[in-house]
Amino acid sequence: MKIWAHRGCSQLYPENTLLAFEKAMNVKNLTGVELDIQLTRDGEIVVIHDEKVDRTTDGFGYVRDYTLKELKQLHIFAGRGVDTERVPTMKEVIELLLPRMKNDGFMINIELKTSVFNYPGIEEKIVALVDEMGIKDNIVYSSFWAESLVNVHAIDPAAKLGVLDNYVSNCLYKAIGLESMWRDVPNGSIALHPAGIYMDIPAEKFKGRDVRAWFGGHLYPELPTGGKLDVNKYAEKGATDLILNEPDKYLR
Repeated sequence: MKIWAHRGCSQLYPENTLLAFEKAMNVKNLTGVELDIQLTRDGEIVVIHDEKVDRTTDGFGYVRDYTLKELKQLHIFAGRGVDTERVPTMKEVIELLLPRMKNDGFMINIELKTSVFNYPGIEEKIVALVDEMGIKDNIVYSSFWAESLVNVHAIDPAAKLGVLDNYVSNCLYKAIGLESMWRDVPNGSIALHPAGIYMDIPAEKFKGRDVRAWFGGHLYPELPTGGKLDVNKYAEKGATDLILNEPDKYLR
């Protein structure tokens, strides 16, 4: 079972921050990190989950209404001896993780947050950045909005894709639909990214696919529950990878 860090090590550190990604980068045998991207008002790619900044920063309003300079003025309380973090750009995250990406194939699962706001041009921008940084082999693109995956494929037909949805059955339906559109994409090659709690069909139906099941759970600053998932249970349900807030608990 491959293990990924969900928004970095997001149980013990603020999600989608350089701090959370640095901690994840230092977890031995971790496959990679999952993160979320959106665009600022001036078209910069930033790493943040919610469409609004209210939950994770001391600001309020939509990410898309801030310029990068304005967004960088917001504080993300980091705690544990660290006064603050800032919303990172995607390039900053890549630069942080690049040594491990080059050394041992460390991966980034980039979720395009385009299901609420489409962010026209975001696919072109992120594919261009990935190409510029020379990390195409280290990237998986995922989205709840299938049109974003269509756009990514049009720009880079070799890009690795993952279909996001809550239920694995919905992921499979979307993946089959996309594969039927493209002659250059073999059946079964698009990964499924369901919520781990909604593995609602038998594993035989999607056998052979990468299935990266994600778990939201508790995020910083909520206290850890002390619980641990039964990895074998999810393997039996067909998961090949788990995307977790506390990946280090499963890789010690």
